[in-house]
Amino acid sequence: MQAIRCVSYGAPSDLKLEEMDDPSPRKGEVVIETEAAGLGYVDALFVAGTYQVKLPLPFIPGSEVAGKVVALGEGAPDALMGKRVMALSPRGALAGKIALPAASCIPVPDRMSAEAAAGFIVSYCTALYGFETCGHLREGETVLVLGAAGGVGMAAIDVAKAMGARVIAAASTGEKRAAAKARGADFTLDYTNPEWRKELEPLTGRRDVDLVYDPVGGDFSEAALRSLAPGGRHLVVGFAAGAIPKIPLNLALLKRCSIVGVDWGGYIRANSADNIPLLKTLTAWIEQGRIDPEPAASFPLAQAPMVLQRLLDRQSLGKPVIRFHS
Repeated sequence: MQAIRCVSYGAPSDLKLEEMDDPSPRKGEVVIETEAAGLGYVDALFVAGTYQVKLPLPFIPGSEVAGKVVALGEGAPDALMGKRVMALSPRGALAGKIALPAASCIPVPDRMSAEAAAGFIVSYCTALYGFETCGHLREGETVLVLGAAGGVGMAAIDVAKAMGARVIAAASTGEKRAAAKARGADFTLDYTNPEWRKELEPLTGRRDVDLVYDPVGGDFSEAALRSLAPGGRHLVVGFAAGAIPKIPLNLALLKRCSIVGVDWGGYIRANSADNIPLLKTLTAWIEQGRIDPEPAASFPLAQAPMVLQRLLDRQSLGKPVIRFHS
């Protein structure tokens, strides 16, 4: 099989496309023939060696995979053989085949493509967990999504609209704002403009926003929090800008607002069964056509290093997916 390997931390351009032996399933595992692999900002940080946890070298990058089960290890359910599944793994998705625990495999809905499934789990489960469990989003409320044109932001737009919210998408370029608008955002704004908060006034009727979905951090977070209506909720999703903001807590006091951490990964590690209702809701919404997780673009395996570099440079639109079959 072909696979992308990281043999030393550094630039994605240093990654190697190699021929490797197919994996064999161990007890309780299945082998998935990869049809598509989703990539995210964290995958790029793993390759650079700058994430807070370092993967031991060498490793195959990629943490989201979709494909068909082609082999079963001892004890793996027979019913999985030949099934289309999606799964998460700390590494290994950028390979023609991957061995994973059978328990981590999630059936792919019939109307969902492999490309959509490969980029679905992390972004969409994080969005629904953030809005439903952490933010208590109600129909008719207004959500401000920062970094709206990235994979995390696009999923947030899709989920917030499915929940009946009005969405304002903040992004740094005209191309990104157009992509967010095409995804379903009601309004867009340029949050690189120092006076961007003034753009909110005519969009919200001067009542500010109810929720902020913030995967960006840096200098944008405080301005976004200042844009909350009294009783609003600021959802902290990540720090793609690189800097962790230091928020004056008197703002939370004066706004009577909440600052809530959205760590879906930590949540399911502590309460794995609680993710089942999230997935049931999301897959039902796919079947009903309420959300559309199809990626904006997909790329062949050989272009994975370029895709990872674009993620590091914050140039990617939507969730990038690597396809394994033309």
